[in-house]
Amino acid sequence: MEFFLGYWETILEIIILWGVYYAIFLLLKDTAAEQVLKGLIIITVIVMLTGGLNLVVINWLLTRLLAISVIAFIIIFHPEIRRGLARIGRMGVFTAERATIDEITKAAGVLSKKKTGALIAIQRETGLRRYVESGVNIDAGVTSELINTIFMPNTPLHDGGIIIAEQHIEAAACLFPLTQNPNIPKTTGTRHRAAIGLTEETDAIVVVVSEETGEISVAVAGKLTKDIDLKELPKVLEKAFRPKRKKGSFSRLLKSVMARRLFGGIKLTRDKVS
Repeated sequence: MEFFLGYWETILEIIILWGVYYAIFLLLKDTAAEQVLKGLIIITVIVMLTGGLNLVVINWLLTRLLAISVIAFIIIFHPEIRRGLARIGRMGVFTAERATIDEITKAAGVLSKKKTGALIAIQRETGLRRYVESGVNIDAGVTSELINTIFMPNTPLHDGGIIIAEQHIEAAACLFPLTQNPNIPKTTGTRHRAAIGLTEETDAIVVVVSEETGEISVAVAGKLTKDIDLKELPKVLEKAFRPKRKKGSFSRLLKSVMARRLFGGIKLTRDKVS
């Protein structure tokens, strides 16, 4: 007890620094900036150790390197940082998300009437950066007109799927993994298999419009629900922006982060048919 009372200020600083680093890590998780952030943390720890051991020359060199690295990090990864800060600013605000849901629903209705195939992935907790990088960068606001234009037949971007994250269309013509579940009927088209496959690998929600029947389906957690009524679609999509958290979510988050680091390997494909 005397130890904690004597060093409570140091312990408090360590806890605050750990909390800040962990919050930044969660914001940049599954992006290209994540690995660079880990490198900066390692350099910071080494600087602290060399300072404590009085290694003057090494500490001087690493201190200058750290300063340059932080500036370079901010310049190179400013899009990821901007989106992370925007995520913090939107905490507790659902207005923008509601507008995004309305635009997706409106687009799904138009695509369904025209029997135009579509594959719309909505990011939740798990980052979809690896799939964004497989497509064509868009980085535009979510509007039904843009979604309908992207999936217009015989256009360069209509194959594959689009990814929506942070109320933005991140990319189009993205490659999603096909499900390898043997229980999926063989009659299930490639577009629907890609939707199921993505939700098996991540916690994303995927909206699928069949170009054969115009039927709207939703895939989540590796399961596909077909023939979704257009009026019910907004309720389903709300879960994409407001995932329910249960007790122990913090420990499960740590486990999921570790699991994604240990296990990998996916098969990517571009969908061609309904």
